[in-house]
Amino acid sequence: MKVTVNRKAHFNAAHRLYNADWSDARNATVFGKCANPNYHGHNYELIVSVKGEIHPDTGFVMDMKVLKNLIETEIEEKFDHKNLNEEVIEFKTLNPTAENIVVVIWNILRSKIAKELELSITLYETPRNFVTYCGA
Repeated sequence: MKVTVNRKAHFNAAHRLYNADWSDARNATVFGKCANPNYHGHNYELIVSVKGEIHPDTGFVMDMKVLKNLIETEIEEKFDHKNLNEEVIEFKTLNPTAENIVVVIWNILRSKIAKELELSITLYETPRNFVTYCGA
């Protein structure tokens, strides 16, 4: 029997959506206000979901303290109160859209969580706009 455990987290970050190969006018047309050269910010909500068999000795799918600490050290410390374009290495050449951010977060956490456990990341950029990634 598989069970999914979920941990919610939060971080604030600024970003700018743009394609460096495009003119400012084309970026403004495609990305609108999100192409602002002075950046803009979001209060991101993150849900990390881990699915697997319940371990017979512990009763856990994954120890939630371990998951909490992973999210804090690997995601929150790296992303919170940062300019994603300027301060997070993964976005030096990758447009920090919600879609790209959720894939980056999944890749960071995937390497830290047991391979037999399924991982899904949901990222809310706003209360109404959110993305989910479960791996390739």
